[in-house]
Amino acid sequence: MRFTLIKDLKQEHLMRPILSGLLFFTLLYLMGDVFVKHSNFGIFSGAINLTLFGDEDQFIDPLTHSSFLEFWHMEIFFIMMILLTLSAIFIRLSDKSKKQILITNITMLSSIISLLALLASFYLWAYFIELYVLCFFIWHTLASYMALFSLWKLHYDKSI
Repeated sequence: MRFTLIKDLKQEHLMRPILSGLLFFTLLYLMGDVFVKHSNFGIFSGAINLTLFGDEDQFIDPLTHSSFLEFWHMEIFFIMMILLTLSAIFIRLSDKSKKQILITNITMLSSIISLLALLASFYLWAYFIELYVLCFFIWHTLASYMALFSLWKLHYDKSI
């Protein structure tokens, strides 16, 4: 997180490739996360419902409480690390307009709501799965935008 301490990125030539690599791997994680969830957990409500609650007719066991909590705990950690790092870079490189601040806040809120909706769908009401799916795609889309925008600012904006 050294980039948060540097006043002028123009003077630190080594930070540009480091930040570029971090942003590239963030994009790779975001894309990979969608594919991994699609194959293991589901990214649409029908598949997630089947994973969480099982189906007796198809002989699919429901997810155990301990497996769900382990999955949820890992999600909290990965989302926190990705979004806090990405937001620090994005805010540092953006012009701090209302649009950029709104994007950052919506991304953070949608990721938190997705985590809470997943928890609520498992323990309270299965209809929260729809909210989880919506917020999952919102935060992934906006985080990808933040990473791509930051990469563009690093390499093509002459003011940095």
